[in-house]
Amino acid sequence: MFPSFRQLLLIGIVWATVAWYTVAVWAMKAVDAPFSEAFSTFYAVRAPVVGALMGILWSPVFALGYQPRRLRLGHDEGRDPFKDDARLRHGMRLFRGAFVGQLVGAAATFALLFLWPNQMQNTRWDALKWGFTFWGLYWYMFVPAAAAAGALSVFMAMRHRVRKEGSVRPVVLLIMDGVGWGRRDDTDAVCVANTPNLDRLIGLAPWTLLKAHGTAVGLPSDADMGNSEVGHNAMGAGRVVDQGAKLVEEAIESGKIWESEAWKALVACDTLHFIGLVSDGNVHSHIKHLRACLARAELAGVKHIRVHALTDGRDVSARSALTWIRPLEEELARYNDACIASGGGRMNITMDRYEADWSMVARGWSCHVHGEGRAFQSATEAVETLYADDPKVDDQWLPAFVIHRDGAPAGRIEDGHGVCFFNFRGDRAIEISRAFEDDRLDKFDRGARPSVVYAGMMQYDGDLGVPGRFLVSPPAIDRTVAEAMARAGLRTAALAETQKYGHVTYFWNGNRSGKVEPELEEYLEVPSDVIAFDQKPRMKAVEVTDEAIEALNTRRYDHVRLNLANGDMVGHTGNFAATVKAVECVDECLGRLEEACRARNAILLVTADHGNADEMYELDKAGKPLLVDGKRKPRTSHSLNPVPFILVDPAGEWALADEKDAGIASVGSTLLNLLGVARPADYAPSLVRRAR
Repeated sequence: MFPSFRQLLLIGIVWATVAWYTVAVWAMKAVDAPFSEAFSTFYAVRAPVVGALMGILWSPVFALGYQPRRLRLGHDEGRDPFKDDARLRHGMRLFRGAFVGQLVGAAATFALLFLWPNQMQNTRWDALKWGFTFWGLYWYMFVPAAAAAGALSVFMAMRHRVRKEGSVRPVVLLIMDGVGWGRRDDTDAVCVANTPNLDRLIGLAPWTLLKAHGTAVGLPSDADMGNSEVGHNAMGAGRVVDQGAKLVEEAIESGKIWESEAWKALVACDTLHFIGLVSDGNVHSHIKHLRACLARAELAGVKHIRVHALTDGRDVSARSALTWIRPLEEELARYNDACIASGGGRMNITMDRYEADWSMVARGWSCHVHGEGRAFQSATEAVETLYADDPKVDDQWLPAFVIHRDGAPAGRIEDGHGVCFFNFRGDRAIEISRAFEDDRLDKFDRGARPSVVYAGMMQYDGDLGVPGRFLVSPPAIDRTVAEAMARAGLRTAALAETQKYGHVTYFWNGNRSGKVEPELEEYLEVPSDVIAFDQKPRMKAVEVTDEAIEALNTRRYDHVRLNLANGDMVGHTGNFAATVKAVECVDECLGRLEEACRARNAILLVTADHGNADEMYELDKAGKPLLVDGKRKPRTSHSLNPVPFILVDPAGEWALADEKDAGIASVGSTLLNLLGVARPADYAPSLVRRAR
């Protein structure tokens, strides 16, 4: 272990002082000369020797400046605070400057003595000896002073960072997924729910509202609702990054998408299939992207075009599928040979995520690839019939259907065909992409697997290379909050149940699979139940909270990050009563987490990635609930509402900064600020400041 900064500083100063006076007195006695003459002789003859001695004596301090990586801080090893704290970087620069200056001075002296070894008494040397005097003053006054200042700077900075327990205070981030700040009326499940803990904190703790949609999270316009993917991307990136929808739009407008090798390979096929979510939700896809691809494929001379339409009902109104299905079928009828070939609800087929339910992918594969499913003459007929069969079913849960022509499926996927999955969001596109590309996939029986040219709208997992072909490059998110924490040697725990596990890991880390620094990070997934979320609105919130409190109590982690999925996943069902129960469960977990943080003197940040449970009914232009058969029309999509941000600091060291119109991207800077890590210049501003 290194000595303390104070010890190194005192040892270095004492040794340097003793060496200086000892050698100076010895030099005066050796030449038997007056003090001034002795000093000149001392600088001329003895200085190089003393310079080397000084270098040796100061070496512990210089070594500390050059080798901070294994510096021990209390019980934690492997930190590199010099990388992320301006004061530490300044101290290290002083160390290096002093060391380099000493080396340059000694080298100059040796060079002069080598060039003029026998010219001690002539006029030329008389002029040079004043130069030696200057160098001597530089070595023995400026260099020790600079080194001492550097040591003091580092010592003061580290004393500011290091707490009595040997680490920075832990910072816990609770992401209440889908819990926004709505109208605060009877359409708002967050308001209606009994939330004593949330209400108390909003009444007592510093809090504000943050933007979580539109341009604040990198989407094309403020008419675009936020979602869990872009929300966690923004928080984890610490800044606003252009997201999938915007990147695809730019690629289409510029024409770059048609110049990609993936597109050229697709349109070289006689038959081209498009699979994806058919709506204008702009969370996973947008209908205008599909229309642009269809028109371009027809222009490129593709002979047969087939669309496999997944119905939404989640990012748009619950029963709005025909809004897009009807005009799409009319448009396809104008092409040479094009039609919708199959379809079904996004939560029933194809679009599983995080390997929660591979049977969804299996049902989609059978429907799209093998043409297995209930037969209809058109997609419009299919949706209308399925609505009539079950008046309660909404678009996201529609059963699989297959369009037939002449008594046979109109669009089986066969050898030599091209397949484009036109969703731009990655989490629900990875598994179906693997089904087409992964030779070793054993999650379900694919039967006769066709050899196709497969491409995604984007690459959904850059680390795994899924898919191999893609039309638009995904957002390149580097210098994430997780990377900054890892460089600083901070230990992190990230926790969620299956439905949001990828959000606190993959999306938080800038769309990167795996850990940034495995030795410093712990990821924990609590398996979600495979059940309709409104049937069990508590989901796994209690279990995730248990694990987060356990992680905090181990004292191993500087940062604990958890997502409670209830407000979003239950909110998507449109079941108001169940969503109220979901929010109440989240509030219960918030209370337990706050208590644990206060016991550990940890800082708790409470926020959300977007709204959902805060707006549970469709509203008309006047802001009044829409009525269908005299009943309010449930809303199953996200909201455009802001989200709360609450600071709970038991020690009262931190207060909210005066930041106007801030977005959730500022959460990343806030974490770094609280953990003593300097934020990059292009990060969004921190939401907190020192209270005293």
